[in-house]
Amino acid sequence: MRSALAQAERCADSGDVPVGAVVVDPDGAVVGLGRNEREAAGDPTAHAEVLALRAAARARGQWRLTGCTLVVTLEPCTMCAGATVLSRVDRLVFGAWDPRFGAAGSMRDVVRDARLNHVVEVAGGVLEPECGALLDDFFAGRRG
Repeated sequence: MRSALAQAERCADSGDVPVGAVVVDPDGAVVGLGRNEREAAGDPTAHAEVLALRAAARARGQWRLTGCTLVVTLEPCTMCAGATVLSRVDRLVFGAWDPRFGAAGSMRDVVRDARLNHVVEVAGGVLEPECGALLDDFFAGRRG
């Protein structure tokens, strides 16, 4: 999670919401990194999770990320939860819960929907105070 937080902190210069993600392979090696780049790239799909999953797929030479863990500072939205399922990631670990848009247990539970072709193990609230503070500070600066 500390690596994901480091990625999130790199969003400061671009004005993107500070969310970071890391994909770890079954041996514990980081195979994908991502941070929100919607503002920087002008791409509505440039969420941290999607970028980390893409990087991991490139590094592994295949789109199936079986055995991998996605670690992200904020509970994934519906798009990112869907990408997590479709990539066949085994585990999702996230920091702050997102009661407005979260799709891993808050608003929805896409990643554990047994009707889909893959179900992801979930651990939420990891380093939640640190992850939440980064987001709180960002939005306070935008409002203030």
